[in-house]
Formats: sequence, structure tokens, C-alpha cells
Amino acid sequence: MPYSRTTSTTKAAAAGPSSSAGPSNMPTSGQADRSGARSHKRSRLGCFTCRLRRKKCDETHPACKSCTNLNVKCEYKRPIWWGSPDQRRMQKERIKNKIKQTKSLERHGGQPGIHTTESSPPSDDESDFTRDFSRPIENWDSFGPHFSQPGYVPITYSHYTPYEVDVKTERQTFVNDIPLRHDSSTSTFSAMGPPQLHATLPTFPQEEFFQEDCFDPAQTFNPVDPTLVAQSTGHSYSSLNANIPVDDYDRPLLDHFVENVLRMIFPILEVHQQGSARARSVLQSLETNKSYFHCCLSVSAIHLKTTNGFSGEQIDNDIMRHRYEAISELCESLKKDTDHEQILDATLAMIFFHCSVGAPTDYLPDIHWNDHFQAVSNLVNKLDLANKMIPCGAYSVPPFSMSLTSWIDILGATMLGKTPQFAHSYRTKHLSGTPTGLRELMGCDDRVMYLISEIACLDSLKNENRIDHITLCNHVSSLGTQLEYTEPADPTLESPYSDTGAVRPEILTKNMTALFRLAARIYLCSLIPGSDRTDANIMNLVDAFVTTLSYIPAGAYGYDKSIVWPLLMAGVFSTPSSAFRHILNDRMYTMGETSDLGSFGRMYQLLTEYWRLTDDPMDTPPAVQNNIFHTSTQITEELPSVPLQSSGMREIKKQQFHWRDVMNRNGWHYLLI
Repeated sequence: MPYSRTTSTTKAAAAGPSSSAGPSNMPTSGQADRSGARSHKRSRLGCFTCRLRRKKCDETHPACKSCTNLNVKCEYKRPIWWGSPDQRRMQKERIKNKIKQTKSLERHGGQPGIHTTESSPPSDDESDFTRDFSRPIENWDSFGPHFSQPGYVPITYSHYTPYEVDVKTERQTFVNDIPLRHDSSTSTFSAMGPPQLHATLPTFPQEEFFQEDCFDPAQTFNPVDPTLVAQSTGHSYSSLNANIPVDDYDRPLLDHFVENVLRMIFPILEVHQQGSARARSVLQSLETNKSYFHCCLSVSAIHLKTTNGFSGEQIDNDIMRHRYEAISELCESLKKDTDHEQILDATLAMIFFHCSVGAPTDYLPDIHWNDHFQAVSNLVNKLDLANKMIPCGAYSVPPFSMSLTSWIDILGATMLGKTPQFAHSYRTKHLSGTPTGLRELMGCDDRVMYLISEIACLDSLKNENRIDHITLCNHVSSLGTQLEYTEPADPTLESPYSDTGAVRPEILTKNMTALFRLAARIYLCSLIPGSDRTDANIMNLVDAFVTTLSYIPAGAYGYDKSIVWPLLMAGVFSTPSSAFRHILNDRMYTMGETSDLGSFGRMYQLLTEYWRLTDDPMDTPPAVQNNIFHTSTQITEELPSVPLQSSGMREIKKQQFHWRDVMNRNGWHYLLI
């Protein structure tokens, strides 16, 4: 059977010098208000970054000269990494790496930021996007007043010396290694004036390269070495990337998304499919779906900001410019009431891709994920995706968008304490034995996920006081029995690595399902009236969780970021003396700086704040107390005060409350999946 491949090369020639501008670190007005009250007390000590580096600080506000020159974040307000020696050591290594990058860029004449351009004035179609939601979006105005001012220009070029770059792109197509077509084009990127938004590289005729990403859930897969997969898909990504039309000044963002962000989005799916089918689908959406395209570039800018040391107004405006463009494109599509599948894909990307990037302390405004999900729910109903199956050889599989929707719906419902939008569909599929593709997508067996949906329904009934205690306990017992039925015939766990070091997908998902099953049991037990994390049953489940966790690969190339929800359930109900907390710290340390990003970083921020507010100081080991983030002062004031004993003034055991209270009172609209 003949096959085709395409190669692409790009050459650039620059004329004229270029210079880099120092990064700006401008806090928001809210940050300035919060930090101003305490700045007079800490000014004599300097910023926390200089204190960590043991350097003298000139105490310039809002950013000292030392941090500005080194392109590192200057923090006068106590940061979350100051809470323990381990966190400080990790932060110090990150700062060293950022300083090395800055020095390297200076030696090679590079720029610490990405060139961006003027943004076109926004349209008046913002309100159109809310028509597809069942309730209005309250935080739309948080995008800021600058989006409604005519002629808004986010970035100027006064800091840069004018230059011109000629980009020559050559593209050649082979069929069975025989050269068939050769294309060559040249485009000029000039900094003499602001680049035009529509001055894109020439496009080429579209090729039918998309491979349907369907698979058999019951198929036995051969071991896959992730390193080999990455090497084999990297060449494919780069060749397909050249087919996507993009402005020259946005090319670095697109390249970064394809090379660094794309592979971290669906790690379990990549292992099961043994190839780049899903990546090819994403690349095709980048080429054909404008809203999806701008969403991905915004996500890429967020990842650059948090991992590569980029900071200042430039990268923030990149994030907000593409975030606004993505919403604007959705508004246009909604007005036309066409291309519903593209709208669904883009909206799901806005929800899910942000779970992989960004720091918990990100201050840029955005629409909450659950507001986006109202549009997803309406589109799924309009397209009848909950009942749709796609033929794939001898099998039928659900649409990928429905699998992703179910993942967000089920675990997202536990974040809100509400019933999943499609709970009835999951119940029907559970009774009929119909899969939704969750096992191959996120690692947990569909039956366990269906039962987590049922537990979320029970949680919602309890929160709304629509069920009495006796009925609640009966349902808890029944669901516990149903979870037992999902146990495999052979419950023995083993390492997911083969003798050659390759990952065995079936073993990996078996171990992950066991972890999700234990987390579901912990979640279920927590619904029993009067339950507490010191109950023997819950403590035993947490201990079993710790044992099972050892069968999940850890480290920078492990799968800890795929088990955020189970880690949250076990962490919330772990006691101060539990081995879980120490093991979680160890696994975070092996992950490196990526442990601070995405849902994993937000999950750990929530756990540490919850532990700080609920642990009894007399029972908490010093090592655990030192590792707790001090992220919120407001919540302590809002919670009921805890009296002190008159003799010795020892603080008694703190009151217990729900972890959602911590999220709500801090304004954390997290989707921890």
C-alpha cells in the first residue's frame, strides 16, 4: 500500500540589529492592595527572591532591580514556596535555571520575551457567547475595561530596534520515497512597523493525513516505550505543523504548543494508541478551527510563562489576546448557529487544556470552567452525542468529544457537589455494559467512573437535604457493593513496566483503576453522617491507597498528573501522621518544577491550605507543619473561631469542615482532574 510523507524546512535571514527589553513585572491592583499593607514591615528584609538567594535587595517596588535584571519573579508578599525547606530548595533550583536561561539569551543576543503585536479592537459580540449557557456568566467583565476601549493596543515596539526577517519555507512531498511535489515560498516579517494580524504564511493544499483514532477497548496491546513513541511522533508533529497557517510573530507559540504542550495533554491515550492519532486530530483542528487555534496558542503562552522564565506584560498580553480571540470566534460561530462540532471541540479545549498548564497563583482573568461546560452540555444534547456510536471496523466507539465530556462532567460534578449533567446516560450505560472510552482516555475503568457519577448524585442529594440519614446509609451500602463488583478476577498488582522498560498499557490502567476505586470508596464513606478522617475504615482505605500508589510510575515522566482526583480524595481524608503526606511530598520532589503546574499544583495548594486549617497543631509533626502553604488570610477570618484553653493557652483541635469550603472562600474555581 503506498504511503506519503511530507518534509518541511524553514530558513530565516535577518537584516538589522535587534535588542532585548527588560522584563516588566507589573502586579494587578488587587495584588498591590493586598501586599501594600505589609510592605512596610518587610521592606527592611528585601523581597523573598533575594532573601532566598541570600543577596542584598534594593527594595524597589513593584520589582527590585536584581530580580528585574535577572528576569525572575520578584515577590514581596510571602509566596507559597516559603512554607518549607524542601519547597525553598526546589524554588532556588528553578531560579538558578531561569538565571542561566537569561544569561544565555543575553550572550547570544536573544530576547527574553516573545514578540507580539497590536491586537485589533474587540467587537461588541461578547454578550452573544452567553446565549448558549443556561445561566449568565458573572465574571465576563473580569477580562478588564481595556477590552471595551476602541483602539486598544496591548504592546508597543518602542523598546526594540527595527529589523526585517525574510522567512523562506520549502516543502516537499514524497510517495513511497519518490519526490512528487516541491513548494517554496518567502515571507517577510518587518519590525519597521507593527505586523499585520492577517499577514500569514502562504497555505498549501490540504492533504488527507488524518487517521481515525478509534481502538478496541478489549484489544491486547503490545508494550510501548514512551521514549520511542516521543521520537517517532516528534518528526510527524514537525512536518504537520508546517501546514498550519499562522502569523510570523505567533509562530513561536505554535511551535512551543506542538513540541512541548501537545504530548502532555493525553498521556494515557498516547500509551494505549501507540501513535499520534490524537495529536494529528489536534493539529487538524488547529488548522481548521480558529477558536480552537487561539485557545491552544493561549495555553502555549501560559506554559511558556510558567516554565521558561518568560514574564512581564508581553507574555500576559499574548495570553489575553488569544484568549479573547478564541471567545470572539466562538461568538461568531454561535451567531451563525453552524459548525456545532467545532464549537464543542473549542469549548472543551478551553476547559481541559488549562488543566495541564498554569500556576495556582495565576491572576489573569478567565471564564470559569463550569460556565463553559453549560455550553458543552447544550451542544452535546443538540448533537445527541450521549447516544451516538461511531463504527470502527468490527466495533463501535463513542465520539471522542463525548468521552472527554464525560470525564469532565463526572469528576467536575464532585468539585461542585452537584449531579453530573449526563448522570442518567451513565446509569443506563452502566446497566447495559456500554463503555464511554474513559479507560483508554484517562486510565480508569468506565464502570468505576459510572459509579463515581452515582456517588456524586448521592452527594448532591445530601447537600440539598433531599434524603434522610437512613436512606443515605442504604445507598452508601449499595454503592459499596457495586464497587466490589468492579474488582478484577485477579486483583494482584504489578509494575506496569516490562522487562525491557516499556510501559504495559493494560497493567497501567489496571493499577490506575484500583487507585480510582479506592478514592471512590473514600469519597463514598465521607458521605456517611458523622464520618471523620480518623474513622478506622477511612484510615484503612488511605493506607491501601498508599500501597497501590507505589505501582504508579512517579517522576517527571510518570503519571502522577493523571491521578489528581484520587490524590485529592486520599489527601483530604489523610491524618497528619499518615504516610500519604510524606509520600506525596516525595513524589512531588521527583516531578521537579512541573509539580507546581496545572491541576496537580492546584490540588496540592488546596490540600495544604485544607491541612493548615483543619489539623490539630498538637498532633501535626513539625515536618508536616513546615510544608504547609500559607496562601490565605481571609479564610481564617471567615471560619468560626477556635477557643484556647485557659490553662497553658494550648489551641484545641480545630473544627472540621468540607474541602469545598476552602475552594469557595478562596474563590478557587478549580477542575482537579
